[in-house]
Amino acid sequence: MQNFQQLSLPVALDDQATFDNFYAPNGTPQHMATFLLKDDGRRFAYLSGGSGTGLSHLLQASCQTNALGHNSGAIYLPLKELCDYPPEQVFEGLEVAPIVCIDDLQLVAHLEEWQVPLFNLFNRCRDSGCRLIISAHSSPDQLGLKLMDLLSRLKSGVSLHLPAYKDEDQRRLLQYRANSRGLYLSDEVAHFLLNRLPRSSHAMMQALETLDKASLQEQRRLTLPFVKVVLHL
Repeated sequence: MQNFQQLSLPVALDDQATFDNFYAPNGTPQHMATFLLKDDGRRFAYLSGGSGTGLSHLLQASCQTNALGHNSGAIYLPLKELCDYPPEQVFEGLEVAPIVCIDDLQLVAHLEEWQVPLFNLFNRCRDSGCRLIISAHSSPDQLGLKLMDLLSRLKSGVSLHLPAYKDEDQRRLLQYRANSRGLYLSDEVAHFLLNRLPRSSHAMMQALETLDKASLQEQRRLTLPFVKVVLHL
């Protein structure tokens, strides 16, 4: 059987997407999610939430945490990048991995040609002991599935919904991630970035990386005028 590595699908992990970089205040669903995903004994988990709630970050963090351990070969599948591939090719042989994380299931779940291959992968992972984590913007019942056996599988494990961050949490999140890079981000600059940047973890981390490099090169603090020039905002 051809394994995933032989397919050369265009998938890469964001090095900044780690549990240490994830803003999850105590008592929030985001904090519960980190606790859940760090528990290797849970073989299947389903996370739901809208854009900007941290789903992609958490799935990649799960893969990277596993890759740092004794077992390598963790697999992250962002379906927004893979939905044009044949589903049989995308899912073939993945059960040999220690963990498979499938992101944005809502993009393909309603397509019948994806449902049987995913159901078969689910069964193979269960038989092999591969850990499976799936995220989507909605609950399994709202995915428009025609294959009821697949719906049953998706509802068989722990399920957790992540709500959107409140505006104040968004600011703290941005400052938290800036601080992890050794950057000081004032409330004024943080509010400005939140109003101008897409509310996604990837966009925020890209902006902070750009600002980090510019600040170091120019030996400048992250003032509002400097940030506007660097990010062309």
